[in-house]
Amino acid sequence: MQPKIWFNGEFVANEDAQIHVLSHVVHYGSSVFEGIRCYHTDDGPAVFRLEKHMQRLIDSAKIYRMEVPYSLEELGEASLETIRQSGMPSCYIRPVVFRGQGPMGVNPLQNSVETVIAVWEWGAYLGPEALKEGVDVQVASWQRMAPNTMPALAKAGGNYLNASLVKMDAVLNGYAEGIMLSTNGFLAEGSGENLFLIKGDTIYTAPVGLSILPGITRDAILTLAEERGYKIEEKSIPREALYIADELFFTGTAAEVTPIRSVDKYTIGNGTRGPITTELQEAFFDIVHRGNDPHGWLTPVDMPVEESVA
Repeated sequence: MQPKIWFNGEFVANEDAQIHVLSHVVHYGSSVFEGIRCYHTDDGPAVFRLEKHMQRLIDSAKIYRMEVPYSLEELGEASLETIRQSGMPSCYIRPVVFRGQGPMGVNPLQNSVETVIAVWEWGAYLGPEALKEGVDVQVASWQRMAPNTMPALAKAGGNYLNASLVKMDAVLNGYAEGIMLSTNGFLAEGSGENLFLIKGDTIYTAPVGLSILPGITRDAILTLAEERGYKIEEKSIPREALYIADELFFTGTAAEVTPIRSVDKYTIGNGTRGPITTELQEAFFDIVHRGNDPHGWLTPVDMPVEESVA
């Protein structure tokens, strides 16, 4: 049994959640979306930074002139109810707003705006051993788009055509992921993750101005690192800094905190998860798995125990 899908304010069966082939989003990629995780914490199911994700969804829609007919609170509650209906104490949550039917053509202003929330089970994005052992990656031949071409602050479906090229090339070349450079040659991010570099006791990451998506997990890790006294620099970082880094790791809703053990066949550090990466990863998992949440980042689902599915 597939969980029901929240579709424009109503729950429909998975197989009935359909759109027309002439919907604007099919032809022009006109969607914005979020990726959110619900964790089965020691205190019960809870969603990580639900309000922050939903606010970014609304902001992304605004950038693309989509009128979302639901409030921040309504979207949050719809997500929680979708989880309750699924019976899954842990899951991945996908809210998406997209342009539906209307006049065909690039101009979408007369097309309908549809809102959908779905949930499914999703384990470690880069593989079950990646969180401990790390992943092997390459520098991508495809660059991150320039700041004045498409709005990188919007988590838009069309942006991920760029990411798909990066991911496909990496997989076909035997790597788990690719790292994109900005149009001026500095480190940007992975196909679906933000990137962190550690040298000495300083943590480096690319600034938002290099067309990276300002990730919500990225923001959480910056907070956790600052609390632990690490020096943090958001600055332009040259490609070769990857090869001499002490530690590298990805962050993201799907990737969580994933170490990088090699880039372009250069071993990073000693080829294992480094101490700072380990510390930050453990701090993150202490919140999302055990529920030790001093920041108020978790939203309880309030799912009846008898409805949960192991």
